[in-house]
Amino acid sequence: MGLLVFILILAVVIVTHELGHFYTARRVGVRVLEFGLGYPPRLWSIIRGETRYSLNLLPLGGFVKLEGEEDPSDPASLAAKRMPARLLVLASGALMNALLPVLLFTLAVLIPQKVLVGGEGLQVSSVAAGSPAQVAGLQTGDTILAVDGRAVSAPEELQKAVEARLGQELALLLERPSVGQVEARLIPRAQPPPGEGPLGISLDYARPIYETRSYPPWEAVPNGIAATGRLVSAMFAGVGDMIGGREPATVVGVIGMAQATTEVARGGIHDILVWASIISLSLAIINLLPIPALDGGRIALLGLEAVRRKRLSPRSERLIHLIGFAVLLSFMFVVSYLDIARLARGGNILP
Repeated sequence: MGLLVFILILAVVIVTHELGHFYTARRVGVRVLEFGLGYPPRLWSIIRGETRYSLNLLPLGGFVKLEGEEDPSDPASLAAKRMPARLLVLASGALMNALLPVLLFTLAVLIPQKVLVGGEGLQVSSVAAGSPAQVAGLQTGDTILAVDGRAVSAPEELQKAVEARLGQELALLLERPSVGQVEARLIPRAQPPPGEGPLGISLDYARPIYETRSYPPWEAVPNGIAATGRLVSAMFAGVGDMIGGREPATVVGVIGMAQATTEVARGGIHDILVWASIISLSLAIINLLPIPALDGGRIALLGLEAVRRKRLSPRSERLIHLIGFAVLLSFMFVVSYLDIARLARGGNILP
């Protein structure tokens, strides 16, 4: 099931990307020779007008083959068009992938879904290794009843009580399944590791309360735009944290994404739409990187052409993209190897 969901997401994201190139190329007068889903060898194709539409064996991407991408000798070629038109055609695929999450997030809030609105009881859902909670013997499934004799029933109450006792011993009254009430004593950390908190636990409601909610279209669209903006900010913040060494650098390829999709698919249609948005936006960002053979590499050559006031020869441009494609293919093989190694160890992509 997860694999089928991944293939569907990949198809939607790829077709959206290539439709951006296809539509803008046609609009500026560039001849489209082929619109392909997947990479050759070709499994099936049909010709309509000047364009061949093909389905190919390797489901790792797609392509739009344009007339004369490096050779300006044909008036209907991409290379013969003025720079703004070429820039539009090259950037339109990434632009479409950046806009797709708006639609997906809008759909996500249009579809009725169960939303957690509160609950009763604070239940421990995980305990970090080496944390004060683990040292004190807290276990997954414990329900926190009181802190230093004061009852707590909401996360904010627990947080306030713990923060008032940082660096000092406190007593937690717990309800443990099949055991009953037990007490644990521990010292909350003033400077915990990132993502762990003073105690080193994660919490869920012991008795969660859900409501079924959905938004009307006039609220769903602004919500989708806002959610896309938050996703963009979060992704760039994540990249900044990896560059700054605050978070471990994680590179995931097609195999890793397929594994993660299997995990996400268990959460239902809402989680799938959010995950598809992440994949689409990631593809937009990656495609705009100034790497030869990617759209960003071609855009970078346009910038070089603007600075030099002279374009590279078709032969030089083809050679640059050929080398870039070889490097990119090698990188994909390395990432795929790491994905397979992670699978062999039984590791997960998502926390």
